[in-house]
Formats: sequence, structure tokens, C-alpha cells
Amino acid sequence: MKEDFLHYLWKFKKFDTTNLKTSNDEDITIVNAGQYLQMAGPDFFNAQITIANQKWAGNVEIHIKSSDWYIHHHERDEAYDSVILHVVWEHDTEVFRKNNTEIPVLELKNYVSKETLEKYQSLLTPKSWIYCEKQLEEINEFTLNNWKERLFFERLERKSIKIQELLVQTNQDWEAVLFCLLAKNFGLNTNGELFLKIAQSIPFSVFRKESFELENIEALLFGKAGLLNIEKEDTYYKNLHTRFNYLQHKFQLEQSVFEPVQFFKHRPDNFPTIRLSQLANVYHSQHNLFSKVINANSIESIYDFFRVSVSNYWQNHYQFDKESPKKNKMLSKSFIDLIIINTIIPIQFAYAKSQGKDISEDLIRLMQNVAPESNTIIQKFSSFGVKSKNAFDTQSLLQLKNEYCNKSKCLDCAIGIELLKKS
Repeated sequence: MKEDFLHYLWKFKKFDTTNLKTSNDEDITIVNAGQYLQMAGPDFFNAQITIANQKWAGNVEIHIKSSDWYIHHHERDEAYDSVILHVVWEHDTEVFRKNNTEIPVLELKNYVSKETLEKYQSLLTPKSWIYCEKQLEEINEFTLNNWKERLFFERLERKSIKIQELLVQTNQDWEAVLFCLLAKNFGLNTNGELFLKIAQSIPFSVFRKESFELENIEALLFGKAGLLNIEKEDTYYKNLHTRFNYLQHKFQLEQSVFEPVQFFKHRPDNFPTIRLSQLANVYHSQHNLFSKVINANSIESIYDFFRVSVSNYWQNHYQFDKESPKKNKMLSKSFIDLIIINTIIPIQFAYAKSQGKDISEDLIRLMQNVAPESNTIIQKFSSFGVKSKNAFDTQSLLQLKNEYCNKSKCLDCAIGIELLKKS
């Protein structure tokens, strides 16, 4: 038995509410169960309850056992003086407020049906992957779609935390934040954090000023990545090395020492050299990128912004001094989709929120035009009957698995609540 199950029972009145009595045999009538705010203090606020023909307004606290009141030291906390009813599964001791007045207790186990308990126990019985995996197909489409929408925006809220941190670090410079986010996502999982550090180490005002000269911004990125630190005979390498030293002196850039970029286990097209060159080409070809991104209202226009290749040198190289067969190395549609999912949509959401605008429908529409992601979580959901048509679906399901299923928060989940309600 867990407290969140008792919260669920009380919130939705999933017990026999007729002939309720306190542990002292006084009649109870629930007029209003109160607000479940999930914050510090009592569990349910502003409840209205009649006890022994006396109407009370106040808060409700819920525990597995009455004695938990003392284990949590509520008798010392004035915030709990407003509790008008202590709802417990098992009543094992009387409880008192800080002023020594006794609090009425409702022992809930006497009013919950066997069927409700069996549903709860069945839902939380460990399965091979998630608790409700064998029941997912029973969920009606309306419930699932509404829940997906909430999950999608919860995930965006979580991604916004990093954006807010970057805004503080960049003195509220949205263009610099976009640059940092793009750099991180161009680095993928292996080099993402390093690419982010590289972007943060270059003042965006400098990067923007030099973006008209492609070799200059390549020099800045490669130099900060530590890829220009040793002597090589390659002419292009020497050119970038010279440019980086000049720019570093001109703009008084700090010396940065980061961990080495990772080539290991990457396909050649994902080598850090290729991704840095593509990032440089994005900013060389798209000036005022932030303004374009924020105002983009179609997937096609976003694809246009990122339809770039590498510079000429990298068309027949993957590393300095090592020539390879010529290849254009355009950003793929699937890679741009990752940029849309992890950078464009989150920054559109965060910026609109900062401006007091609601663009929820626009964001959903954009994401519904992006191909679904493919990973083990999405494949598992599909095997249990929950198919993904687009990136809106996959982002919602990732939030569901990571923040609800993995944390056993079934009673905070619309799917879990729906299953418990089913007859």
C-alpha cells in the first residue's frame, strides 16, 4: 500500500462514501474533497466536511497509518493546525494538533471495495517492462490523445529549464542561446556537451560578426575544439590555424582546455569535424537565424534553413591530412528532424512563453509533420499496441516512460487512473 493510492481514492472518492464514520463513531459527510496541490503542507487544501452535524472547512492529511503523523513531526508544524480530517488506511493511534486538540480520523480500509484493491494490486504487479503493458490497448483514444498532449508540453517544460539557464549565462541573448543549443545537438550524445562548451566559449557577437567569412567561423569552432593544436602539413589546416590565432588575439578570446572530441564509434558522417563544418555552414548561409526560426510556421521552411553541406575541403576529407572519396555530406532529413525536435520546437516554446503567447496548437502541428523517432522505448510501446505516427507521439511517449513508468507514478498517470476506473 502506498500513499499515492490513498490520494487517488480520496481525490476521486473511489470508496463507499455512505455511512462514513470517524474512529470515534461520528458521522462524516464529504462536501468537497479539497484541492490536491502536491506541495509542502497538507495533502488536500480547502476541503469541506461535515462531522457530527458540524460543518468544517480546512485541510485533509493522508497517511498509511495514523502514527505517521508523529513520524513526520506534524504535531510540531503550525501548517498542520488547519487539518480537519486525518485520512488513513490503518488507525493505530490518536493524533493531536500542536495545540493538543484531537483530529478526527477516517480509517479508509473499511470503505474500499475488494474489486478496487484488486485492480490496484494488478496494475502495480511487476511486468516485463511497465506495469500496464498488457492493458494499454484497452485505453480509449480520447483519453490517450489528451494525455499525450499534456505529456508533450511537460517534456517541453523540462527542456525549457536548460534554455532558462542559458539565458541567464548569456545575459538574455536569445540568439546566443540558439547557437548553444544547436551546437549541443550537432554534437549528438557523444560530443554534445563538449560542443556546448565550445559554443559558450565563443562570444556570439564575435561569431555573428565573423559568420560572413566561412573559414573564420570554422577556425573558431575547430580551434576551440582543440583540433588545431598540432603541426600539420595540410594547407587548409594551416590556414585555419593562422586564422584562429589571429581571431583569438583580435577578440582577446580566453584559452579553453576541453576534453578531446570523440571520433570513436561514430560513422564518418557523424565525425565531429563534419558536424562542426556543417554548423559553420548553417550560420554562414543563414544570417538572423534566430528570427527565422522563431517565425517559422512550416516544416518545409525549417528544412530550408538547414539544407547545408560541408565546406569544400570536407567534401573529400573526414579528418585533416587524410583524403577520402568526394561526398557532398548534406545534412540529412533525419538529422534535421532531430534538430527540430530538440532545438527548434523547445526554443519556439520558451520564447513564446517569455512573450506571454500561447502557440500550443502551432507546435503540435509542426511536430505532427515530423517523422516519428525510432528507439527501443518507442518500439516497445508499439509492440504493446501504442503506435507512433509522428514526433509528437514519440516525444509524448518518451515523457511517459521516463517520468511516469520508470518512477512508478501510475496514479499520477491518466492511463493508470483510467485502468483503475474501468469496471
